[in-house]
Amino acid sequence: MRKIRYREALREAMSEEMRRDASVFLMGEEVAEYDGAYKVSQGMLAEFGEKRVIDTPISELGFAGIAVGAAMNGTKPIVEFMTWNFAILAFDQIINGAAKMLSMSAGQFGCPIVFRGPQGTAGQLGAQHSQMLTNMLASVPGLKVISPSNAYDAKGLLKSAIRDNDPVMFMESEVMYSDMGEVPIEEYLIEIGKCDVKREGKDVTIVSYNKMMKIALQAADELAKENISAEVIDLRTIRPLDIETILQSVKKTNRLVIVDESWPFTSVASEITFQVQRYAFDYLDAPIRRVCGADASMHYAPNLVEQYLPSVSKVVEVVKAVL
Repeated sequence: MRKIRYREALREAMSEEMRRDASVFLMGEEVAEYDGAYKVSQGMLAEFGEKRVIDTPISELGFAGIAVGAAMNGTKPIVEFMTWNFAILAFDQIINGAAKMLSMSAGQFGCPIVFRGPQGTAGQLGAQHSQMLTNMLASVPGLKVISPSNAYDAKGLLKSAIRDNDPVMFMESEVMYSDMGEVPIEEYLIEIGKCDVKREGKDVTIVSYNKMMKIALQAADELAKENISAEVIDLRTIRPLDIETILQSVKKTNRLVIVDESWPFTSVASEITFQVQRYAFDYLDAPIRRVCGADASMHYAPNLVEQYLPSVSKVVEVVKAVL
């Protein structure tokens, strides 16, 4: 199987869907003439033209609103945010518009739209450019939230997101765009709302998503050196949450550790913890533990960035504690 970069997998997904469906178009800051801030849309302007690959002003609230209106009128916009940190400005259109349109119109208007772009930390970018907003958006009824950790999942899930009739938040990572991964040449789709067991094990379940999957898998490798068998599950989709796959794993391993870059209070890890304790409490042999980002704004200093984030050593320490 060929290997391509994460950004190339996203580009292929968008291009394939735009060839397949003339109602799909891409809009955002620098997506056209500049080939994308992270070169995800490189070459797409040349193929599809300026009516389907559209550069926007630096106005997230404005172009998100245009996209919501376009989706209500029969098109399928893909909106690229240069970063989800900037998308906070567009939350009114996303939360009060896209998420509620179907119910507020009594089913008369849907909103098939994909909002995508990077989130979370990417080195020394400071407090305003390092935020994980997955948990905020996943708390909103009417939105689907996807956050893939590799090129294969990114392509299959983005194609499914573009075809979906609901608004989808597709949350990537700036530091994964150059990651290489195996991606088939043949077309494929990945169902929204399904976890993936990336590594089977019997002693403890580790659940994660996005770039923290790298930490989870590396921690599992370190634990294996001490004969600790960790099962590692990639959420892939945050909402709808595939709790059944997690429960099946916990019933086998009897222990759960969640690795989540989000702030700990009301995090994705918090929701998973609640649901597992509700539906599989009798199977737990130890309290559920989580390894989250610090309960603070991100600092610029590199030593504080390191202290802020989950790490392999922190995950290994917590796993040993639950064992």
